[in-house]
Amino acid sequence: MSNWSYINMQDAVSPLMEQLMFFHDHVLIILIMITIIVAYMMLMLMLNKIVNRLFLEGQLIEFIWTLLPAMTLIFIALPSLRLLYMLDEINNPLLTLKIIGHQWYWSYEYSDFFNVEFDSYMKSMIEMEKNEFRLLDVDNRVILPFNIQIRLLISSFDVIHSWAMPSMSLKVDAVPGRLNQMSMLISRPGISYGQCSEICGANHSFMPIVIESVKMKMFINWLTNY
Repeated sequence: MSNWSYINMQDAVSPLMEQLMFFHDHVLIILIMITIIVAYMMLMLMLNKIVNRLFLEGQLIEFIWTLLPAMTLIFIALPSLRLLYMLDEINNPLLTLKIIGHQWYWSYEYSDFFNVEFDSYMKSMIEMEKNEFRLLDVDNRVILPFNIQIRLLISSFDVIHSWAMPSMSLKVDAVPGRLNQMSMLISRPGISYGQCSEICGANHSFMPIVIESVKMKMFINWLTNY
């Protein structure tokens, strides 16, 4: 499996991403039903040899084919609006992570703790171990606890970058001179991969992101030994 397919086919590790996947399946089922009905009607029209040249109007059928699309749009719009408000809501965070984009690496700062910050570079082929992914693993992973609300503050030092984590439904632009904010909640332990999603220069494709979610006890031990 290629690196890009691994990034885009990760399992959801946040409740919001799970809801987005459910919404995708919901809309896909509706689209399949519409496609089948339209294809069936077109086929019947082409095969039907009955013609009424005096037929001028049909108010009932016109009312039906206006009402049905409106109801279909309502079934799509209501879950979509619910998701939109869920994605935009910032709850009370227990942890703040500051992310700064550089050409071409990421800097991370745990703002709630004293002097806990590091740079994260892509691992070279020489440094990689057998169980690591080429062009995806980094020398310093972001360690975060799961099942707590986390606030992300994203900015950039030089040009526009984009901090993207597909498995958590996160994609935030890192703009110089601007501080963007996002909320994140990881639902289970594991390792998630992402990359910069803004064309930021020659080494744009060499800015991977790795988040390792652990138990709170392990996170505290990591902070203590940092």
